[in-house]
Amino acid sequence: MFTEPIEMAHTSRNRTVGRNLLLSFIALVFTIAFSPSTGHAQISGEIVATIPFQFHAGDTKLPAGKYVIHVLDNSDLKVMEISSADGSTSALFEVEQSQVNTAPAKTELIFNKYGNRYFLAKLFDEGEQGGSTVDKSRYEEKVGAAAAEAQAHVPAQHRGQQGS
Repeated sequence: MFTEPIEMAHTSRNRTVGRNLLLSFIALVFTIAFSPSTGHAQISGEIVATIPFQFHAGDTKLPAGKYVIHVLDNSDLKVMEISSADGSTSALFEVEQSQVNTAPAKTELIFNKYGNRYFLAKLFDEGEQGGSTVDKSRYEEKVGAAAAEAQAHVPAQHRGQQGS
C-alpha cells in the first residue's frame, strides 16, 4: 500500500539523475569540441631545409646540408626526427608547443647562435601561429651560459612543394 508511492518516487528520482548526467555529458562534449585546441605542436607533414652551417639538434651535432624534419610517429607530437636528405645522418629531439603573435610568412627553422655554434630552437609552418620549440640540451645550456645568444633563421618548405 505505501510501497507503491515510494517505488514511484525512486523511479522518478533515478530518471532525473540519469537525465542530468546525460545533459552534463552532452555539455562537456560540446565544450571540448568547440573550444580552441592548444595542446599540440603545429608542424605537420615533412619539412625540408638546406642548413648552411654545422648545428646541434637535441644532443646530436649535424653537418651543414639538406635535411628532412618530421614528427616521430606515436610520440604524442613531442618527439621529432631530423634526417639528412641522403639518410646518412639523423637525430631525435624533444619539442613543446610554441606560439607567436604573428604567423610567419614562410616555413622556417630558427636556430640559437652562441659564438659559432648553432642549436635548432624552433620550427614554424607558414601561416601558422603555432609551432614547435626544441627542448634545450645540457650542452646548449652550458654553451649559452658562457656566450651571448643570437638567432639565425633558415627558410624551409614542405616536402613536395616547389623549390625542395
